[in-house]
Amino acid sequence: MGFDEAVIHVAAGKGGDGLISFHRTRYNPKGSPDGGRGGDGGDVILRATRSVNTFAHFRQQVHFRAEDGGPGGPNNRQGKRGDDLVILVPVGTVVKDLHTGEILADLAEEGQEVVVAKGGRGGRGNRAFVTSTRQAPRIRELGEPGEERWLRLELRLLADVGIIGFPNVGKSSLLSRVSDKKPKVAAYPFTTLTPNLGVVKVDEFSSFVMADLPGLIEGAHEGKGLGDKFLRHAMRAKLLLHVVDLARVEGRDPLSDYFAIRKELEAWEELREKPEVVAGNKIDLLAPSEVEKEVARFAQAGITLYPISALTGQGVAELVRVLWQKLQELPKKVEEKPRRKVWDLTPGPPPYEVVEGESGVEVRGPVVESLVRRLDLSTPDAQEYLWEELERIGVVRALRRRGLPAGHPVRIGGKTLEFVG
Repeated sequence: MGFDEAVIHVAAGKGGDGLISFHRTRYNPKGSPDGGRGGDGGDVILRATRSVNTFAHFRQQVHFRAEDGGPGGPNNRQGKRGDDLVILVPVGTVVKDLHTGEILADLAEEGQEVVVAKGGRGGRGNRAFVTSTRQAPRIRELGEPGEERWLRLELRLLADVGIIGFPNVGKSSLLSRVSDKKPKVAAYPFTTLTPNLGVVKVDEFSSFVMADLPGLIEGAHEGKGLGDKFLRHAMRAKLLLHVVDLARVEGRDPLSDYFAIRKELEAWEELREKPEVVAGNKIDLLAPSEVEKEVARFAQAGITLYPISALTGQGVAELVRVLWQKLQELPKKVEEKPRRKVWDLTPGPPPYEVVEGESGVEVRGPVVESLVRRLDLSTPDAQEYLWEELERIGVVRALRRRGLPAGHPVRIGGKTLEFVG
């Protein structure tokens, strides 16, 4: 896995447990319930920043966990909330659920954040369970576990212009010529292993960002060569600069190269209709008549070719002006208006169901299972409270309709309870 992809595991903090506590005084020896609530667990947050530009740091660490919430204290003190864990990722990171492939976020701007794992809620202390009929409850809730998941991170560079083409056509040399970026340049394929960004100055007041993407080969959309990883970067560019080698240094025909790369782009719906400018490089190795011949040959195929030399700079200034003009002609991005909220009045699924499971009668449903999991059932008060809540929800009535006698075992949320009858 390269520096533009990463797989990580994130786990939010567990909520703190509530406390059973009584404040006793000389005049109140039995004490008044004053157990506080546990603190919520910390969230795991991904934050986009330009201070990092690859996922290299995820090679050293894959598992990330936020801080747990603190337990509740006496005097109705709430436990400390767990600190959030902020993970820095490059601007342009697409966050996906590893198992479902669902896109959770597209962090395309500096400082943009997304909560990828939410901390568990803290449990209530016994002070929260005081009622007119229950003055000294020995009831508390346990903290909920935090969310956890595996994520796939993909980096898609944000650039106005993305340079594409076969290896060794002079993409890096061109970026070096038009910007202050000095990428590695050498006469062998795939010199560029990671995308490079450079700022191209048009005039005193205007500039745009250009990305030198690693060379493509036939079958790139199937992962061949450096493959579809770098086609993803091209998806973010507003405009493609397609560079071909007019001097045929590698022995390939430039027009055939052009159509081969176009075939790869056609395989991606997001790239199929993306506007492009075509530049023919290395004209310093050709006679002017040969350059004119190539321009005419491309024109016959319906392609406007801009001849340049990244080495000498010939034709480069005109190419920059053309790119800038094309960028200005592109439709501006319109901010989406917030969608109107539509309330769904269709009744949802019942809060519970009573079924005959492998180990006997089971009550299933998120509400009742959460209730059982959260309560600390080690005290008679908590067990009494649980059955009161189950009766309020309607579970007790449903069990009675099935003819269950008192004392019959019932499984809820992984725990076996005795039916009160």
